[in-house]
Amino acid sequence: METSDEDLALAAAGGDAAAFSTLLDRVYDRLFALTFRLTGRREEAEDLTQDICAALPAKLSGYRGEAKVTTWLYRIAVNAAHDRRRRQATLARAAEGWGEREIAARAEAQAAREAGEWLNAAMGRLNADLRDTLALVLDDLTHAEAAEILGISEGTVSWRMSEARKALRAMREEEEVAP
Repeated sequence: METSDEDLALAAAGGDAAAFSTLLDRVYDRLFALTFRLTGRREEAEDLTQDICAALPAKLSGYRGEAKVTTWLYRIAVNAAHDRRRRQATLARAAEGWGEREIAARAEAQAAREAGEWLNAAMGRLNADLRDTLALVLDDLTHAEAAEILGISEGTVSWRMSEARKALRAMREEEEVAP
């Protein structure tokens, strides 16, 4: 005589590993079929079925034998599918806007790259004194440090920076006007 699913579940709840294994062999395919119908996707059904099976030893302690094992197990599967959908909906709501934020961040990074490329090209069109002074100041040196490196006064560095800004502004305006 074959042991019933209910008896196997009660034995498994008591710690009988063989009973648990036999029960799992009997119900796994039906459980997977249900999770597939609940999720509509094979990969998700596989994940959900595995999650349910992993949690089953702990859940069996709550099985009282008042319902068929399959009925009880199907209730667990439906609850697990609902929980998974709720988590996915929560994650989707939390992720809303991140796509736009990423697009904006990439656009900002692209604009910064283009500005840097433009500045490098424009600096190549400055005279050597202005270019050298601008390069040092853009490298976060103070006017005093740049003056010491270039062997000129701090006032000359400030004047060159002013001239470099004027020249760069004029180049930008020329480019914006040109077709």
